[in-house]
Amino acid sequence: MPKYIVVTGGVLSGLGKGVVASSIGLLLKSNGYKVTAIKIDPYLNCDAGTMNPFQHGEVFVLEDGGEVDLDLGNYERFLDINLHRDNNITTGKVYKNVIEKERRGDYLGKTVQIVPHITNEIKEWIRRVAAKSNADVCVIEIGGTVGDIESMPFLEAVRQLHLEEGHENVVFIHTTLVPIVSVVGEQKTKPTQHSVKELRAIGIDPDAIVGRCREPLKKETKEKISLFCNVPVDAVFSSPDVECIYELPLVLKKQGLPDFILRRLGLEKRDGKMDEWENFVSRLKNAKNGVSIALVGKYTALGDSYLSILEAFRHAGAELDTKVRVVWVEAEDIESEGTKILESVDAILVPGGFGSRGAEGKIAAIKFAREAKKPFLGICFGFQLAVVEYGRHVLGLRCHTTEIEPDVEHPIVTILPEQYDVDELGGTMRLGAQPIVIKEGTLAFKLYKRKEIMERHRHRYEVNPEYVDKLEKHGLVFSGVAKDKIRMEILELPSHPYFIASQFHPEFKSRPLKPAPLFYGLVKAALEEKKKMR
Repeated sequence: MPKYIVVTGGVLSGLGKGVVASSIGLLLKSNGYKVTAIKIDPYLNCDAGTMNPFQHGEVFVLEDGGEVDLDLGNYERFLDINLHRDNNITTGKVYKNVIEKERRGDYLGKTVQIVPHITNEIKEWIRRVAAKSNADVCVIEIGGTVGDIESMPFLEAVRQLHLEEGHENVVFIHTTLVPIVSVVGEQKTKPTQHSVKELRAIGIDPDAIVGRCREPLKKETKEKISLFCNVPVDAVFSSPDVECIYELPLVLKKQGLPDFILRRLGLEKRDGKMDEWENFVSRLKNAKNGVSIALVGKYTALGDSYLSILEAFRHAGAELDTKVRVVWVEAEDIESEGTKILESVDAILVPGGFGSRGAEGKIAAIKFAREAKKPFLGICFGFQLAVVEYGRHVLGLRCHTTEIEPDVEHPIVTILPEQYDVDELGGTMRLGAQPIVIKEGTLAFKLYKRKEIMERHRHRYEVNPEYVDKLEKHGLVFSGVAKDKIRMEILELPSHPYFIASQFHPEFKSRPLKPAPLFYGLVKAALEEKKKMR
């Protein structure tokens, strides 16, 4: 029988519940327990695929093609596991299932209600995921904030789960904000008190409280939270600001959080050593080298839009004892002001995206990187625009992607054949892990060190097969192809120190102790570029 840890949040969103949940999972895994994780999102969307990154951060893509909340990316990175679309539950998915059952007649003769039908669906989903993963512990993060109307059915469902599974099998951990009033410098517990009061009114008594604060919680602050929130002092933990999110598990371990959870769930305390993780964090914080890499995108006003890319830089940087400083460059600014800002950076990355806004700025950045011999990595749309740039400025073609210019003279990037008749946008792209064959003797082969890889995709357009020979005759090499040998997956420029791009998203599979090869290569090339410029 799996154990369940439910992580809730109060006061306001953005407290880092996902990182707390990920840290708990890692700490239990370090004790030898198999852990899985579920993220519950109270929005009505069936998935995150149709949401603008400005609304909810990046859309993270799983192995099975599930488009999910970015917190699942944190779970995968911390736990070093591959999750599936069912590990993300949304209100839309739950209601869709219940309505389909009602239409089929599964509830024939009954009035379908939030309780018990919606809550039963949620509980069945949670148990199904835990059983399918064969996990010892299932960590459940409930998105949103206690008191939100949208979260109520989920909180009611986990209240029932606690009743049905037994107190020894379900633990509630509540994360709250402990602000510091700058005038007096006092850590204020009143928001936490009100949040816990709201949670208890729903029927959930938190077993532990994690206080999110700029600084570690003081002894008197913990005692006050304990007194007013009815939890033992040793069940009040501190989540202070840390230099990087990967430090938080070590901070929580030092405070005894894993020991508390193991005791509470009746689980044996085991090794719990985290030497590799500690070494990784140390390298990350104390890197001897530094490079600057320009990220030329269209959502640069919100860093979470490119969260997996930022983490992939950290993973690669730690491996190379290098701190990566990301220089945010809005693609539209390049269109109006030129590429001068790119002259001072050590490398350039053009990420994925959709639509015409900023496309010409990205093309200009790619052209600059190619001509100036600046290390370059293009991802998804960045891969497609690298083809457009090469077609324009090397082959001399009036070309573009048909996504932006449907009637262009040379459609060098065109829509996937299977997308012709698609009339719905949600979940209809080429999604998830696909096999890729790499040519020996290429940069891609040198980085991956094997002939076949599996990487995650999210796109509707591809390099037009009719132009592949022309491009290769002019020096571009497609070093990675799909198994059908028609779909191009990786391009590179042998005459360039480091110029590579992928149709897939390598950042989604990067891990703290196993950096994505293309990012590792970019950071390494940036280091070499910096040495040359000295």
